[in-house]
Amino acid sequence: VSSTDCPGHRPGEDLTWDLEVFRHNARLDIQRLTPSTIDFDLIGVNASIANALRRKLIAEVETIAIEKVSVWQNTSMMQDEVLAARLGLVPLRIHPSRLETWERTSSFLLGQSSADAHWAVEATATDANIISFQLQVSCTRRPGVPASEADPSKLYENSTVYSSHMLWQPVGQQGHLPDWVSDPPAVAAPDIVLLKLRPGQEVHAELHCVKACGREHAKWSPVATATYRLMAHIDIVSPIPERLQQKFVKSFSPDVIGRRKREDGKGTELYVKDARRDTVSRNVFMHPEFEGVVELGRVRDHFLFTVESAGQIPPQALLPEAIAVLRRKIKVVSDALEELIHASAAAEEGEKEVADEEVEDGAGMDVDL
Repeated sequence: VSSTDCPGHRPGEDLTWDLEVFRHNARLDIQRLTPSTIDFDLIGVNASIANALRRKLIAEVETIAIEKVSVWQNTSMMQDEVLAARLGLVPLRIHPSRLETWERTSSFLLGQSSADAHWAVEATATDANIISFQLQVSCTRRPGVPASEADPSKLYENSTVYSSHMLWQPVGQQGHLPDWVSDPPAVAAPDIVLLKLRPGQEVHAELHCVKACGREHAKWSPVATATYRLMAHIDIVSPIPERLQQKFVKSFSPDVIGRRKREDGKGTELYVKDARRDTVSRNVFMHPEFEGVVELGRVRDHFLFTVESAGQIPPQALLPEAIAVLRRKIKVVSDALEELIHASAAAEEGEKEVADEEVEDGAGMDVDL
């Protein structure tokens, strides 16, 4: 984006940021929205803003995830620590505003030797910062199933443990709050396979969920992917003979270049149908006959975002959450600068008063010339 070889660039162009220009040019266009993904165009902003939003989406938008797992019984083939890691990655459909952020306090613990000394992270668990789930499943053989049956789902009851087996257990006053009762916490995807069981095996665990962000661990990241790319700019500078048009079209991604009748009705011409679909492969330059007939570039302030929600937050709500985080961080910096400016001004005023007092004290002194 720092390159001068960009569409619309002019020698001597003033790129100083201006609020009115930003208000006039900034735009967001939603191109596609599904239950899990959103594609949108962010237009008229600097690359630093686009990248800041991407980083906020990945690492700083808070969500709720399983942090502590107490395994009371596990006779399956999966080890306790592996099961705990899998449970931590299950996305939970809980709005983060329901919980307070998990405040961490560090303490240094001494072991039997200096090598055993380590830092421990502790926090006080309350119904304001903890959500609890129970996972208790046991596998049994179904009666009356023919011995020739080989499908475990028909032979056994609970042969597969799914995320839907995780049941919310109210903590403290949570079970009496109307919004919690009407919309109880649950998993975002009920069909996630956690582990397999066979008759006689069972798993019983208590899961504690806390609020944090992706920079602590990826399980708190609300997005599976959050990427952007610059809008492709394709300029067909000279007409292409009809005998080469099909070859030219196939040099680009499907539906990037279209064909239409010329205005004078004599033959057909090519035009840029949808530059969004172009991957900037530059395959057209592999053919010497197309040298000089097309110019490829990128629009430096037109970003094509693709954001896939992990399930905790709807995709259309992810960008507003990231913007809110960015605004809070900007306010912190702004307040710190204001405090620094006022402190400097107060210090200068104090120095001036001291200097004036020294001048007044020295005004009545006799000086020998």
